[in-house]
Order: sequence, then C-alpha cells, then structure tokens
Amino acid sequence: MLDTELDLRNNPGVVEPATEVLKEGGIFLISLPDGSVLDGGNGNLGLYYNDTRYLSHLEFLVAGQRPVFLSSSIRDSHFAQIELTNPVFNLPDGTMVPAQTIHLRQLRLIKGAFFQRLRLINFNPFPVKLMLRFNLAADFRDIFEVRGSQRRRRGELLPVEVRRQGLVLAYRGLDNLIRTTHITFEPVPTSITGHHDRAEVSFELTLPPQKKIYLHLKIELDAGNTTPGNKISDLFSAATIEQAAAYHQWQRESTRVWTDNSFINAMFQTAVTDLKALQIDYPGEGGIIAAGIPWYTAPFGRDSLITSWQTLILNPALARQTLRFLARYQGKGVDRWREERPGKILHELRRGEMTGCGEVPHSPYYGSIDATLWFIILLAATYKWTQDDDLLQELADPLRNCLHWCLRYGDLDGDGYLEYLRESPAGLTNQGWKDSWDAVVDREGRLPVGPIALVEVQAYYYLALTEAAHLLSLLGDKPTAAGLKKRAQRLKARFNQDFWLEDEGYLIFALDGEKRPLTTLVSNGGQALFTGILPPERARRVAQRLMAADFYSGWGIRTMSKREKAYNPMSYHNGSVWPHDNAIIAAGLRRYQCLDELSRLAAGLFAASPHFNYRRWPELFCGFTRRGLSGPVRYPVACDPQAWAVGSLFSFLHHLLGLELREQSLFISRPLLLPGTRRVEIRNLAVAGSRLDLAFEEKDGRVMANLLKKEGNLKVIIEA
Repeated sequence: MLDTELDLRNNPGVVEPATEVLKEGGIFLISLPDGSVLDGGNGNLGLYYNDTRYLSHLEFLVAGQRPVFLSSSIRDSHFAQIELTNPVFNLPDGTMVPAQTIHLRQLRLIKGAFFQRLRLINFNPFPVKLMLRFNLAADFRDIFEVRGSQRRRRGELLPVEVRRQGLVLAYRGLDNLIRTTHITFEPVPTSITGHHDRAEVSFELTLPPQKKIYLHLKIELDAGNTTPGNKISDLFSAATIEQAAAYHQWQRESTRVWTDNSFINAMFQTAVTDLKALQIDYPGEGGIIAAGIPWYTAPFGRDSLITSWQTLILNPALARQTLRFLARYQGKGVDRWREERPGKILHELRRGEMTGCGEVPHSPYYGSIDATLWFIILLAATYKWTQDDDLLQELADPLRNCLHWCLRYGDLDGDGYLEYLRESPAGLTNQGWKDSWDAVVDREGRLPVGPIALVEVQAYYYLALTEAAHLLSLLGDKPTAAGLKKRAQRLKARFNQDFWLEDEGYLIFALDGEKRPLTTLVSNGGQALFTGILPPERARRVAQRLMAADFYSGWGIRTMSKREKAYNPMSYHNGSVWPHDNAIIAAGLRRYQCLDELSRLAAGLFAASPHFNYRRWPELFCGFTRRGLSGPVRYPVACDPQAWAVGSLFSFLHHLLGLELREQSLFISRPLLLPGTRRVEIRNLAVAGSRLDLAFEEKDGRVMANLLKKEGNLKVIIEA
C-alpha cells in the first residue's frame, strides 16, 4: 500500500534554489524565477488544478536560445511580472544582434484560466527578424506522484490535438475522467507541432525599432470555453481589472494595518493579499482557505481552522466560511480506510485521480486527532469575536457532533485523554500537528508504540470542553454545559499530575500506549499555554524554559530542544522553527502576561522576515542558532505561502497589542508594539458588530492606546 506520509513529507526529490508561485482559486503555477517550467527532474514545477499537474513544461526560446533573466516579482500575490532580454545571436543575413538589445516582459495572472502577455521591444536601430519557439508539455500527474509516490499503473496520454490558434493536451485517467489542457495563442502561430505529450509552437516575428509587439497566451483546464471572436488580449485586460477589483474589495472589507515602519507595512500588505490568494471556492460546497503551496493546496481541517483563528482580527469571514465548509464534511459513519468517525472533522480532502481511484484515502481522510477540537475552539472564538448568534445556531448540531466524537471515539482506552492510533494502511502514523512519521520519539530517538496521547491535544481538549460548555449554556442546554465543565476540571487536575515534568519546569511530550511518559523536550508543551490549563506559576516556568538557548534559536522557538538525541535543525519537525507554532505559543505568553518572553519571541521572528521572499514567513525554516550577520537557513521544501505561517503575522499583532473580548467589551491591556515600530494603527477592525480605529504609540517608554473612531455599541476599555 502507498504510504502517503513518506511521499508527501519526507521525499523532497529535486529542490529548486528559488521558485515563484502564482495562485488564484483552485489553479496555481510554480515556475522558476524566469517564468519557465522545465520538466526532466525539476520536481514540483508546473501548472496545477484539482491536485493534478496540467502543464509540466513551459518555456520559450529566442532564436533557439533561452532568454537572459533580469528580474521577477509577484504583485499583490496574484500578478506576476518577469523581465528578460536576449543573448547574442545572428540574423540569417549574418548581422549580429547584440546582447541586451531586445526587452521581453511577461505579465501573468490566473482568473479561471492562466493568462500571459509577452511584450517585446527592439532597441536596435534596425529591424530584427526573430524566431520565437514555445515548448509545452503536460504529464497530468497526481500531486502524490509529483512528490514521489510510485503507481503500478497510469492512465493514457491522448494524442495532441492541433488547432489553428493552439492545441489541446489530454489524458484519460484510471478514474475514467478525461483531463484536458487547452492552449491558445494570439496572434496565430506560424507553426504548431504536436507529438505524444508535448508540442512546439513557433512565431516568425519582425520587430521594428522601438515598437512594442505583443503575444498573448491562455491556458484553460478541463474546458475550452473561449467564445469565438473574443480576443485573448481583451480577456487578459478584463481579467486583470476584475482581479485587481476583487483584491481591492477584500482589502476594503478587512482590517487595515499601518505602522511607521515601511518594511512591516509591506509584510502586512503581502499577508493580506496572500490570504485572498489562498482561498478556494468549490461551487455548491462553499469556500475554505488552502493550507499552502505547493503540496497542500487543498482543504486541511487543522490548518484552515488555525489560520481562521489567527486572522479573526483581520477578517472573521474566513472563520465563518471555514466552519461551514468543514461542518459539511463532518464525519457521519465508521470507515477504517479513511479513519472516519461520526462527528470527526476532516484532516485532508483531495480531488485528484489517485483519490478518485481509491489509491489514497483522501476523499476525505480524517486522520487528525486535533481538527475536531480546533473546530470547537474556532467556533467559540468566532462567536466571542463577532457575537454572531445566527452562526452559533446554525452550527449547534456540528458542535454537538464534535463533542460526541470526543466522548465516544476520541478516547481510545477510556482514561479521559484523547489518543490516536493509525488505522488506515495508507494513513498517517502520527496525527497531531507534527504528523511526519518520525515526529514523535522518546529521549533515545525511538518511535513509541501507540495509542499516543499528545500534550497539546489534552490542552486543546480542556479548552474545547470549557468553551463548548459556554456555547451550550448560551444555546439553553445548561445540564450538558455543567457536565462539560466538570469534565474539563477533572481533565485539568489529571493533566497537571500526569504531564508535568518538575525537574525541567516543563511538560512531557506524550503518553505512549502503555501510559509511559515520553519526556522528550519539544515545543508542543508551549502550545498548552494559550488554553489556560496550567496554573500561573507553572505557566511562567514553561515560558522561561522555552526561551532557554536549547529551545530558542534567536529566530524562534525550535520544535525540539537541542539536547535531544533526535534533534536535527534541518528536519521537518525535530528541530526546525515553525512560525505558526511560535504564534500559538505567543498567544499563551500573552494569556499569562509573560510579556518579556513575548517581546523577545516576536523580535526574533520579525528579524528573520527580511531574509525570506517578500518578507513572508515560510511554513518553516531550519533551527540553526542565530549568529552574527547571517540570516535564518531556508528549509528546502517549505510551502510558501503557507496559510498558518501567513496568519501568524496577525496572531502576533493581536497578542502584542493585548486585545481581548470579555463581557461583550474589548479590553486593551498592557499593549506592546510590533518590533521595529513606534506607532501602530489598525483601522476598520470588525468586532462584535462594531467597527473600530485604534492607535498605539510609544511615549516616554510606555505604549499608549487610543480609540480614534467607533461605529457601533461595543465598549472599548483601555486598562492602565
């Protein structure tokens, strides 16, 4: 059987030194910085849709040579601009065309299809006759194949269909679906040649001096819907305008963040547009934010829920759509292959050929011990933030179903803790957020025998029970609410007895299948802080322990202490730094008012941001210790952008500023500024039916908060 976790998390294949990502809806492109997609070993490059690579090769040649790359950038997360020029070449009459005398600019965007405009300008004093050749191919590989999974059989590549303005590449899968890539050019190419899974498209052009010449390309996936008479150039212009309008609308609806630091402002600008780009809408099913590009451009329960929790301060619409989407797919029956149980929230939903054929269980797959808990936590946080009674009523049954899963199925051995044990032969061995196969180990680096009760999962469970009790009380079910409160208190008492490691002033990793403690020092214990399960004195000791040199790298808190035998700063989960992990820990530091630790943690991560593309925190980076002027070390196959890494920026903003909803009032207590700023403004903040503008400024060593504007009845209380 296919072991999907090995393929998708621990088999990087070929790693490109740098790539650019362009995404909108369910379509995304991964290319080299010069815009090319090269097959023959460049593992993840391509144009993807529904977990399938619809284009595996895309490049063009100038007079038989690759153009010279100058620069590239992604604007507002959805519009690419690539600058190229020519190498030296000779015209048929022997005239030499000097290097860097022809400029080529590619503009790209995705809106229901992939669009590209290529502009050429000849800066020579004479006309240049130029041959441009586009090489294209489609392998139609499932995302699991792209990452390394081996299949016994594949479907059939169909003959290339050559048309006047382009071509169609097609594939008949083992799921009996025909997938097609429709490629159209404007103007009409000089020649098109197709063979097997690829094609060559040529243009013979004459470039007058100082004149602009344009070529347009459109690639449609599974549908050639271009209406006859519609020029691609017009469609490109219309798509550009519509996309810009959609992004501007998203920005207008969201909280606006301004600081006196232009670099921090750029971070927020990128993050806001990244979150728009990462959203996927499924007709008839609703929308959800994808987990990350390239490997996780799909619904992931845990990732989408945590991202929505992080970004309530930005736009609660993300939380509403995530909750509704996941409630739609909430488990209904018992299915060992997919690890489904009634009330359980999905882990991952895929739509590719291998899923359709039943080669992988992702239709959806439910192998997550904590997604169901995060559903309850997010619903409670969303209600607290929005006071949306209609949403609470709408999701009352899914809430009860989640609790049913916790009480009936989540506790595998009846000891009051929630455990996981892999059931599906194609499922995940580890089912917490650290879900790579080697992420849970003992002090000797050995894999334990399950079922496994993770430390952070029990803390989530405590918070979920507490919050569910409050929600059910609001819904009028006070007897059930009272029972949940008692269960939460019993769990808290047992947790502090069984999971506390006194000699370290910290928490154990987990209990194994024989209830033996795994005392491995990992960051998971830090995530317990935001739930409130620890008494204050223990919480402060945990905070201090996390900031010791074996945990804190100078850039962020590592997933594993340097003292452990399994520690590897270049591993996925055993020594790397994850921004979202740090952001959840930061929320706990604020809860217990560990403000010195919170400030130091934020300073490290914000200092790391300039070393990454677009100042964007990636999914993770290596856990090497910060030294001198060198920056953090890149993890080779990190998703970028990754939803909960992007959302971490807003979570840090929220908890640094000390915003908290209590008793239907917004309290601001002991605010801290973002590192590198002296003034922060947040405008158009949507909270509890009101809109607020707030300003925070440092004066005489203290951070002062001011209410600039308020629309609505919410009380704002600034605590001295």
